[in-house]
Amino acid sequence: MQELVNIFAKAIFVENMVFAYFLGMCSYLAVSQTVKTSLGLGAAVIFVLGMTVPINYLLENYVLAEGALTWLGEQYADVNLSFLTFILFIAVIASMVQLVEMVVEKFSPTLYSSLGIFLPLIAVNCAILGGSLFMQERSYSNITEASVFGLGSGVGFFVAIVALAAIREKIRYSNVPGPMRGLGITFVITGLMGIAFMSFMGIKL
Repeated sequence: MQELVNIFAKAIFVENMVFAYFLGMCSYLAVSQTVKTSLGLGAAVIFVLGMTVPINYLLENYVLAEGALTWLGEQYADVNLSFLTFILFIAVIASMVQLVEMVVEKFSPTLYSSLGIFLPLIAVNCAILGGSLFMQERSYSNITEASVFGLGSGVGFFVAIVALAAIREKIRYSNVPGPMRGLGITFVITGLMGIAFMSFMGIKL
């Protein structure tokens, strides 16, 4: 249990997709103008990462890796389908994003229109694919650890985008110099938040 808590906490604070690796910056910057839309996109990212990482873990360990097909028979021990990794990972991600898109459109048309093109673009969000590739690189010992990492990464993205949206809503009432308004001050805030999150690297987990 302690190991799962460590994985979850590290994924949120120490190895945050946005502040540690700067992944998913396009939707992070574009959708974070209001807290409402940020909450919607953040929740969608949590769901997609929480679903795709464990599914891709199963694909990696029982289909794609060298010798993964031995459960079909010893004659498949030398089969290596790792060259299909990107194609299958992205196919799983696209399927989950399509599911999220249909649910949001059905139950919250206002949020669906607010998110616009950035909801289906979760499918090509590098933070989503990055979650599956980090899972593959770190070779988690079981699907539970992979699932916890996926959820933690999603929560980390959620925290980052909602925090930025809250700050951006507040600075509308601040006297920001003209040339810095808009994306200029947003980049500065993102950099400062990234530096702040670097302080979590000193925590021993």
